[in-house]
Amino acid sequence: MRAPAATVTRRGRLPWLLDLVLLAGFVVLTVALARGHLLSLDERLADWAGEHRPTPLYVLLRVLNYLGQGGQVLMPVTLLLAGLVAWRRRSVRPLLVFATVFVLTYVTIGPLKIWLDRAAPAFDGPDRLVLFNAHASGIEAMSYPSGHVANALAWYGVIAVLLDALLRSLERPVLPPRAYLALRVLPPAIVFVTTTWLAFHWITDSVAGLLLGLILTRLLARIPWDTVPLPRLPRGVDRPAGLQTRQFLS
Repeated sequence: MRAPAATVTRRGRLPWLLDLVLLAGFVVLTVALARGHLLSLDERLADWAGEHRPTPLYVLLRVLNYLGQGGQVLMPVTLLLAGLVAWRRRSVRPLLVFATVFVLTYVTIGPLKIWLDRAAPAFDGPDRLVLFNAHASGIEAMSYPSGHVANALAWYGVIAVLLDALLRSLERPVLPPRAYLALRVLPPAIVFVTTTWLAFHWITDSVAGLLLGLILTRLLARIPWDTVPLPRLPRGVDRPAGLQTRQFLS
């Protein structure tokens, strides 16, 4: 039995207005922090989290926080799904999905962290709250924006695309709308809460990661994975692979 068709997002159906609003929100938040605003809010919430983190809750938060681990969880899961779909469809296109989200997150999240140079709450040096911190460097100064939150939004978006494609290749129904929405919403929400409560990031780091992640996931949703032009490849391995993106944010 052939799987029912999913609601698909075409490039023309995602207006750019929301992207501009999200980008403006990220810029405004960043400028506000650079000028010293919202720092007391960050500090109060981090202090509260530190006082309300008993050992059982800490262990649970640490486990749940792995939902946003790029190298240890998100990349292997995505690569496994891409490989399975590529094998079943005899198509290179699922691997293109993995490569695209990897490159897109690598060239955006990391450089922003390095440039904005903010320490995490655990930093014990001077000016730990400020952006462009001259007293922190390297891994100590890569807190803003939260990579966990931004990664969760972008990677779970393509995981949903690949999981649907795998189900289609098995001639099974795609994820029900509620399951699809849960996959897209719950992991980023959990990561947002855990990464802040564990004091891995300030609350504004997580908000910035949320804004950036939404921009990235909307960019990825605009890519017509099954029809995007590819170089000439042998034996038709550029064939479509059932990589349809459902409407998530319009």
